Amino acid sequence: MKDLSQPDPEMLKELIVYRMPFGKYKDWLITDLPVSYLEWFDNKGFPAGKLGMMLSTMYQIRLNDLMFLIDGLKRIYRK
Repeated sequence: MKDLSQPDPEMLKELIVYRMPFGKYKDWLITDLPVSYLEWFDNKGFPAGKLGMMLSTMYQIRLNDLMFLIDGLKRIYRK
């Protein structure tokens, strides 16, 4: 059984390079999306699949003031 109490480091690494595939913020990195856009998805419903999981994760990171997780990964993996 997978341990859900800890963030998945592979998913977090992918989160810092994944781009929004559609909409007003098309081609923006998920980590750079405005909180208001993530809140809109939270109210309307996140898309199904991987994109929805990534948007939801980014929303939770922002909501819980955990951007230090993303900032640290950006320094390591965005060269």
